[in-house]
Amino acid sequence: MRARLADIAQQAEVSEATVSRVLNDRPGVAPETRQAVLTALDVLGYERPARLRKRSAGLVGLVVPELENPIFPAFAQVIESGLAQAGYTSVLCTQTPGGVTEDEYVEMLLDRQVSGIVFVSGLHADTSADSARYRTLLGRPLPIVLVNGYVPGIPAPFVSCDDREAGELAVAHLVALGHRRIGLITGPGRFVPVQRKVAGYKAAMKRLVGLPDAELDELAELSLFGVEGGEVAAARLLDRGVTGLVCGSDLMALGAIRAARQRGLSVPGDLSVVGYDDSPLMAFTDPPLTTMRQPVLAMAVAAVRSLVDEIHGHAAPHSEYIFRPELVVRGSTAVVPGAADRSGADPRSSSELALPV
Repeated sequence: MRARLADIAQQAEVSEATVSRVLNDRPGVAPETRQAVLTALDVLGYERPARLRKRSAGLVGLVVPELENPIFPAFAQVIESGLAQAGYTSVLCTQTPGGVTEDEYVEMLLDRQVSGIVFVSGLHADTSADSARYRTLLGRPLPIVLVNGYVPGIPAPFVSCDDREAGELAVAHLVALGHRRIGLITGPGRFVPVQRKVAGYKAAMKRLVGLPDAELDELAELSLFGVEGGEVAAARLLDRGVTGLVCGSDLMALGAIRAARQRGLSVPGDLSVVGYDDSPLMAFTDPPLTTMRQPVLAMAVAAVRSLVDEIHGHAAPHSEYIFRPELVVRGSTAVVPGAADRSGADPRSSSELALPV
């Protein structure tokens, strides 16, 4: 024990007697000295005595999809940090195909008597799922917040990115570069964010390009989320002569770029590609990816504040908070060859440019 005391005292630059007083929670130690000793414990890897540990206001469940898409770890990190600042400890529940389901995670969280749950892109985003599961939770009552998805009639706060706006902005960017044959690649049609992206894409294509519904249906490919799904869908659309692609996720966009290169096409020389999310490292892909940025920080802060308010009995508005996306122009989009004079578009696509919306 003296060896430990000596190590801690040396690290904190105080006497061993002072360390002993702090560890035994005795008076007579200045607050800054007490904090120095506690910091020394943490630095040296010693566990703080139970009496000295910061009391948690409770546990909060955080249910997210698989972590292969970097946007989900980004959400989890910011939400977890916000909850910690509010005094809550997060219990991270990650779903994987064939693994533990959302409902099974919820049962586990209820067994641990969590104070609330944040769902990110959960079953609330799936229009084919039964929303009664959320009404049951609210009836306990248990505060919940649902991110990126919406279920009418559920009295809880929803936090979403404006996916319809994202679809419209992406199309408008490509049209400004002279593209007219613009395809859409996104996930399965049962998901609310997908439905909104499709609606935004079609509205912009009708308004800016004048294409009829029948032709737009041929230019929209619904596939599985991920690189492979993007690659397969892009191959089909390349057969239909597209020069630009709007993608439902950054990973799908990377799959589209792979499909183009397998055909000997260059991006953005022959094909312009717009992603969605602006997940970490997208500025460092080859080429750097033009994408629609989700405001992860603002959305996560809103989700945490809403949940904490609900837990404390200060009911947050039971409506959907909509956050606008941001177009970030990088190197995967460019003017259609020969179209610069017609469109008047700025051909500078290799530098990063965040456009306010």
